[in-house]
Amino acid sequence: MADKLRITLIKSTIGAVPKNRKTVEALGLRKLNKTVEMPDNAAVRGMVQQVRHMVKVEEI
Repeated sequence: MADKLRITLIKSTIGAVPKNRKTVEALGLRKLNKTVEMPDNAAVRGMVQQVRHMVKVEEI
């Protein structure tokens, strides 16, 4: 497993299920095409799995 994950929001949260909207916000993503670096652990991977259709993930 990588040390960190680079997560980019590629799809808008408008019209998304409220649970998915909160998950994206918890990842630190507020605007479209913004990127955050998060530690690669089970909690973050689980959140990414919930919104995999809305984000792009790269291992660093």
